[in-house]
Amino acid sequence: MQERAEVTRRAVLATAAMLFEQHGYVGTSVSDVARTSGYTSGAIYFHFGSKEGLARSVLEAHFAEWPRYVECWESQDAPVLDRLVGLSIAVAREFRDNVIVRAGNRLWSERGIIPVSLPRPFVGWIEVTARMLAAAEAAGELAPGVDAERTARVLVSSFFGTHTVSDALNDRRNIEDAVSDLWTLLLPGLQAAPVDAAKCLEGARTLLAATRGKPAPSMK
Repeated sequence: MQERAEVTRRAVLATAAMLFEQHGYVGTSVSDVARTSGYTSGAIYFHFGSKEGLARSVLEAHFAEWPRYVECWESQDAPVLDRLVGLSIAVAREFRDNVIVRAGNRLWSERGIIPVSLPRPFVGWIEVTARMLAAAEAAGELAPGVDAERTARVLVSSFFGTHTVSDALNDRRNIEDAVSDLWTLLLPGLQAAPVDAAKCLEGARTLLAATRGKPAPSMK
């Protein structure tokens, strides 16, 4: 019984994410989710309580995607900056391809009209980036005078700004190229011994190819 309930919950959540991503919070109703998923409105209210609860659950699923990526990339045996760049491209792909992530992003942008408290964005990414930059400094990879915490805030702001522009112009189809261009501009100012930024990007892509298709470690 519990397994069936979890299957129902996941199926409804996936359908809701698809509809929220396509039509937004206002443009999606519980009836829409019921009709598209094949489950009754009663089943949806049983699992999520309300449309607001459904939106919150999609957002929580969005944020739950990230810990396994962070653990995977922080544990790689490779230069820290290569890993940071690789993580950013992996995350960019999820924003392009993962409907839960895309729906969560749209719902957060509409947070002013969703009457529930929602998780805070960006803070976790700033902490992760600062931690990886501090590790890069300890490994001798970071240029003298680079402040890990301030740089992390700039990097995260730049990364998500790049996403906003890519989403507006071409639905993130070029997001990998856009993130690579961002790193090409920023890496020379971060590296202790500046080399061709393409070398770091190539290292990141090698790591991406090695991790593609492999499940990341569970955080549970």
